[in-house]
Amino acid sequence: MNRSKADAPARQMMFQHNGWVPNNPRLPVLVYPKAIAVKGDDPAALFEQTFSANGWPPQWRYGIYDFHHYHTEGHEVLGIASGHARLMLGGPGGHVLQVSAGDVLLLPAGTGHCNLDCSDDFLVVGAYPPSQHADICREAPSAAQLQNIETLPFPDQDPVQGAHGAISEYWCKG
Repeated sequence: MNRSKADAPARQMMFQHNGWVPNNPRLPVLVYPKAIAVKGDDPAALFEQTFSANGWPPQWRYGIYDFHHYHTEGHEVLGIASGHARLMLGGPGGHVLQVSAGDVLLLPAGTGHCNLDCSDDFLVVGAYPPSQHADICREAPSAAQLQNIETLPFPDQDPVQGAHGAISEYWCKG
């Protein structure tokens, strides 16, 4: 397997409602530092293989938008395939997080995120559980969107660690 620290504990971060950004009141963001050993001429493929093997079909290769936004129709995993960036999580005035190649972030639906600055070679692989996707929300959610964040189905497996990964420990279904 192309993992370096995939079984290392994930770091969790909770975010409360922040102005127009709902965040997720019950599910933490999970940060997996250096979860994937980046190597070869197509490091993004290593993230795609890992996410796919754990039931999270990859959807795109790109960066992270430089404006605050969140998603109501999908939990999102972001694999940093190359480069580095300073991200803000939790909406305007939120938490600044440095990420670099090999890191993985798992954002529960509703979590605000924004790229503050990045290297020219910054590349991210984005994936979602089956039947989920990223709607781009840039204003306060409607009641229906808040309900969707609350009731969005849980993924079957952790995108990095599989069936017994951090999701099973930190994302309580109750």
